[in-house]
Amino acid sequence: MAKSLLVVESPTKAKTLGRYLGRDFVVKASVGHVKDLPKNRLGIDIEKGFQAAYQVMSGKKKVLSELSAAAAKADAVYLGPDPDREGEAIAWHIAEEIRRDEKPFHRVLFYELTHKAVKEALKRPSELNRGLYEAQQARRILDRLVGYLISPILWQKVKPGLSAGRVQSVALRLVCEREDAIQQFNPEEYWTIEARLTPSETMETDSSENLGERAFTAILQRYMKKKCKVSREEEARGLVERLRYLPYKVEKVERKQKNKNPSPPFITSTLQQESARRLRFSAKKTMSLAQKLYEGLEVGNEGAVGLITYMRTDSTRLSTEAVDAARDYILETWGKDYLPPKAVFYKSKASAQGAHEAIRPTDVNRTPETVAPHLTKDQLALYSLIWKRFVACQMAPARISQTTVDIGAGGYSFRATGSVVNFHGYMKLYVESRENGENGEAGEKWLPELTEGQDLSLLEIIPKQHFTQPPPRFSEASLIRELEELGIGRPSTYATILSTIVERGYVASEKQRLTPTELGRIINTLLVESFPGIVDVEFTAQLEKSLDGVEEGQYPYLKLLEEFYDQFARTLESAKTNMLNVKAKGLPTDLQCPLCKHPLHIRLSRNGPFLACSDHPRCTFTADYERDEKGRIRVLERETVEGENCEKCGSPMVVKKGRYGTFLACSNYPKCKHTKAVKAGENTSAAIGDPGETCDKCGRPMVMKQGRFGAFLACSGYPGCKNTRPVATGIPCPQEGCDGQLVERRGMSGRRFYGCSRYPQCTISFRGTFVQEPCPHCGFPSMLEKQDKKKGARLLCPNPACGHEAEHPSSETQGAIGS
Repeated sequence: MAKSLLVVESPTKAKTLGRYLGRDFVVKASVGHVKDLPKNRLGIDIEKGFQAAYQVMSGKKKVLSELSAAAAKADAVYLGPDPDREGEAIAWHIAEEIRRDEKPFHRVLFYELTHKAVKEALKRPSELNRGLYEAQQARRILDRLVGYLISPILWQKVKPGLSAGRVQSVALRLVCEREDAIQQFNPEEYWTIEARLTPSETMETDSSENLGERAFTAILQRYMKKKCKVSREEEARGLVERLRYLPYKVEKVERKQKNKNPSPPFITSTLQQESARRLRFSAKKTMSLAQKLYEGLEVGNEGAVGLITYMRTDSTRLSTEAVDAARDYILETWGKDYLPPKAVFYKSKASAQGAHEAIRPTDVNRTPETVAPHLTKDQLALYSLIWKRFVACQMAPARISQTTVDIGAGGYSFRATGSVVNFHGYMKLYVESRENGENGEAGEKWLPELTEGQDLSLLEIIPKQHFTQPPPRFSEASLIRELEELGIGRPSTYATILSTIVERGYVASEKQRLTPTELGRIINTLLVESFPGIVDVEFTAQLEKSLDGVEEGQYPYLKLLEEFYDQFARTLESAKTNMLNVKAKGLPTDLQCPLCKHPLHIRLSRNGPFLACSDHPRCTFTADYERDEKGRIRVLERETVEGENCEKCGSPMVVKKGRYGTFLACSNYPKCKHTKAVKAGENTSAAIGDPGETCDKCGRPMVMKQGRFGAFLACSGYPGCKNTRPVATGIPCPQEGCDGQLVERRGMSGRRFYGCSRYPQCTISFRGTFVQEPCPHCGFPSMLEKQDKKKGARLLCPNPACGHEAEHPSSETQGAIGS
């Protein structure tokens, strides 16, 4: 009996679907894209209407051969990659490669992987969506043109290995401009005046210990109905003296009841933002975890089941069925007071994909508690966030009493505010976080019962100094929000944009904040000057709208590419000639060389940026530098080593960084070129690192040195004794019967690996990173972390007799050796 063939992109997704569909379907996975542009050439024929030369990817011929064979035996073929542009491209390319006859090919869209949803989707298959496919192709070609044609210019003008991206470069510009705004910001001083007050009758009836219980704080607002602006300490002190002796009286009391509504269910961008704020997950990690929750995980007796709906969406739409289930759960769990009279539906923005739903649990009765035994810690944290946000969005609003009290004192007006949550509503389950990590809803602030005309007694008058603050640096969450508000990128691209600019070394992430590196500043400066249109925010946002138009069939695919390339080609030719050659000349600064008074330029080396005299090679002055809080360049003095003088000329030795790490060099360079090695990363107050080991050949102390392939131990008796040995990790060799230790080694290519200290008697070796976590099966003291393209980060026991393997629980929380 013939079966139908269903092709999806993920093996995990195929496993989940195969469980639902049974014997009527053969379910196979393409394991991602099957075709792409060539790696060694542009692959776009601009003269022939931007024709793309797609090729079958390496390793995918066998996959396509298996799919073709399965399709030949099937009575119908269903293509079920993800319901977005990338998924449509995968489906289109699979169809191009395996379609051999008039057999029907159907496109099927799975927005959630549950038994009912899968059956319903297969009942309503569609055709391949040309508009969606062309939108993806247009984006791919645009990105290829920018990356492939600009990057070689950066290699020539800056240094090899750099790259530019159409959208990533705009994100880099936003980070750089925010940093410029921070550095150019001039704080202004201002003062606030706070009055600590209490009802006058309290002073007469209560003991001094109880006065504080009814005391409250009011802030000075106006004098004679004009706003008070206090900018200097002298003004503040003068006001304090005048206010100290005035009578205080309640002039107005205003009480309001306010309803606070819950936030809408998650879309991609808001999930990434909330996950970054609350869980400290990167956008990339959030999407990786969400992908697993969507594709299906083993949940006890249920087997593999999709736990959330599709995670790349900009729609807040919810199905009636999902809303009804949530309302039933709320009524049963918390009662009718927590259930609004009518179901709550949220309006999506105009550009949202209509067929998509918001990100929600596929079954509201699958609570975080019930699935906890089957998920990793990080999977559970993200699922809990999604589940709570969805349920909360269908709960009753919180009811808050807000009180505003205006207080008069001899023409001066103070104001005190207070709020009390009378009914928590949805806040009983979930409160959205904010950028500072605190809850988004203000906490309760108590005020005593006050009436108009009531006399108040002053307990204390407090002047407080403040300074205006610069805009904060972007976090991942706030940069995603900025990109979304500006119309740059789409749900499927935010995580890639952020991870790319960090991985390329253009942006550093420190304490959850993004700052441009010196390399990032240089690249941004060159791109803004040479490609102003390409990195223009408005131009990029308009291009995104045009891509949406292609998807909807309202904007011709070829017209978009022609319009883009017409402008791009002109700037490209200009940049080849006019872009500043940083590699040859450096980037000018306003500093002068202390030796010859020529300008200092920023130059780049493999160890990072440094300052060099523009009159090189006649003047060989170089120096490290840093930027102050205003972005100004400050030359760093060479770090000298106390008591360490050059063995050849007697000049002080200074610390320098070179190709193979930190070393000591004579301060009399270039007249004296003597150098000496130290252990990289160690305190450089001593020229010779002391690892506390002795030479096994002559008994002298061993010292730490830095060589081409990393740190190693060498005899201090060199050159009389040339004994060396690698640095031990402290991890015992796992080979049975061997008493050696694992040591770090480097191959001829420079790649790090770990081998036994008793080599060549013991030849065991490993690649990867050792994590300081014992094996749960055999107790070996460390596990080996390895990256698997299909499974992600994995932990493997290095003990050959054990071989235990598991998913890495959290690469961010484990100590690592060699990371």
